Amino acid sequence: MTASKSLKALAITFFLSGVWDIIGGINYAFMIGTVYTDPPIHRFYAIFIASFFLCFAYLQILSSFNIKRYLFIIGAVIIGRIFYVLLLYSYIWGVPDFPNTFWWTGVIDLFWSILYLVITLTSDDIRLKDLFLPKWEGI
Repeated sequence: MTASKSLKALAITFFLSGVWDIIGGINYAFMIGTVYTDPPIHRFYAIFIASFFLCFAYLQILSSFNIKRYLFIIGAVIIGRIFYVLLLYSYIWGVPDFPNTFWWTGVIDLFWSILYLVITLTSDDIRLKDLFLPKWEGI
């Protein structure tokens, strides 16, 4: 059985976005709160957030090797990325003196989410529902 072009494209995109989250995890683990101190963050919280980034990266990279089975993980990542973007920009625009240091990360995360959706919506093999509800294959 061969995978369709859209499944391959989605798998590659998901793999690359996992690499992006590894970069984010390393950034939070070693640079946020030390090199980057605006906004100020306690090292515990920076490392705590880094652990989430690395877990998400693990899920994305390993799911990309069997993308058809784990399509619903993409939906979870979309929800998380959109929430992050909304939260980031609401703080940048709504909280006085909140630094816009990481505005560009919101653009990249929004890009990944849009790319997942575009690949899905232009595919004949994948439905939008597949991203948010796992298929039941029995026990």
